[in-house]
Amino acid sequence: MTTAPAGSTTSIAPEYGDRVIAVEAAGSEPIPEAERHGSPLQLLWTWASPNIEFATVYIGVIAVLFFGLDFWTATAAILLGTAIGAVTQGVLSLDGPRFGVPQMVIGRFSFGFLGNILPSAANGLLAGVGWFAVNSVSAAFALNTLTGLRPLPSLLLVVVAEILIGFIGHNFVHTFEKYAFPALAVVFLLAGVWTFKDADLGGGGSGGGVGGFLLAFSAAWGYAAGWNPYATDYSRYLPRTANKVKTVLWPAVGLFVSVSIVAVIGAASATIIAPKDATPTAAFTGHLPGWLGDLVLLAIMLGGVSANALNVYSGAISIASFGLKLPTWLSRSALVVVSGIVGTAAAWASLDDAGAAYEAFLLVIAYWVAPWLGVVLVERRLQRRTATDEELSARLADRSFTNWPGLAALLIGVAVSVPLFSNQEDYVGWVPKHHPAFGDITPLVGFAVSALLYAALRTRSTLRPTP
Repeated sequence: MTTAPAGSTTSIAPEYGDRVIAVEAAGSEPIPEAERHGSPLQLLWTWASPNIEFATVYIGVIAVLFFGLDFWTATAAILLGTAIGAVTQGVLSLDGPRFGVPQMVIGRFSFGFLGNILPSAANGLLAGVGWFAVNSVSAAFALNTLTGLRPLPSLLLVVVAEILIGFIGHNFVHTFEKYAFPALAVVFLLAGVWTFKDADLGGGGSGGGVGGFLLAFSAAWGYAAGWNPYATDYSRYLPRTANKVKTVLWPAVGLFVSVSIVAVIGAASATIIAPKDATPTAAFTGHLPGWLGDLVLLAIMLGGVSANALNVYSGAISIASFGLKLPTWLSRSALVVVSGIVGTAAAWASLDDAGAAYEAFLLVIAYWVAPWLGVVLVERRLQRRTATDEELSARLADRSFTNWPGLAALLIGVAVSVPLFSNQEDYVGWVPKHHPAFGDITPLVGFAVSALLYAALRTRSTLRPTP
């Protein structure tokens, strides 16, 4: 797919505009002015709806059941981690109206044209396969619990809906999230009222301490910041004149409020004793009256579809952001289908041990997003003083543009933080092995190392096209 300068006025698909039932033709190229539409307010529900779902509930559940925190300590970790991830989501969304390209294309500033393929591939894998699998499993379990349909057929029914929404594209995704939002909000708030009525808010946990707090913080931050590599995917169609304050505010508010409320409900539900051998979704709804339990199961399915509409769409966009000369038949919509099929296979493989797989996945997300974000935020700050928007737009389309400090800082941040600080079931780094109270501070270390290293290397290098 070719990339045109961000200031291009050539229309990608003049017939697309703000039509909802039309397959989006755009891939990773800049959206021309003639195609720009919408307002920042739509980013509120676009980032709220995908988080009113069971994967978000499980952040609170694992904070109490797996990390050993009491309800109030778990709540503090959830709020802090989510707030940080939500703020950066808002800040990054600003570049959508500014340049009109997906977030992974924006990454070319930080890593160069070819160097950016690595983080784009990571995001394509984690979004279109990893997150797609996680949310499809929870939605499939909900359908299984509600209808008694076996897990595999339940999974297949769910993924067909998810792939279809992503296949149609940008406008349909926004519209789906808009109408899903009130239904999801009402049902989960009702479930929250019942959950808090039965919960033991003074209980839960088994003394997780500082280590448990840091693990819960990392999981919450990893979940919220896991959306950061998608930020401009859903703001790139906004007009260049879109209000900047609102472009930051609405995605941040939508993400923070939805994740915080739903995850805290999950922490409260973890203080209620669930039947043995219950699936995760059945355990969450087991204490609810029958009518509400059924509504929550329906909402869990809808929430999973809402989240995966974004995951499969952004996963495909990330692959398109490689900037490679792909065959014409391998369009964005075709990439959605391929990504969805691979994600379905991953979901099928994780049906038997979804809880443990999700705990590990949340932390792995934070392991790579933190160093990536450290580089991207430093670059964003530095470029405000070094180049105009016109120069930056030209740089995005320049295949010869390199930025070795960005890729070096990213890789070094991962190489330093993961081996030394990772605290997973299959691998415990040197620091948590000898100092268990640290829990898992891999994301914090990765962010700091990559940001500081990039700031130092970037100021000592001259960014230029390859001769």
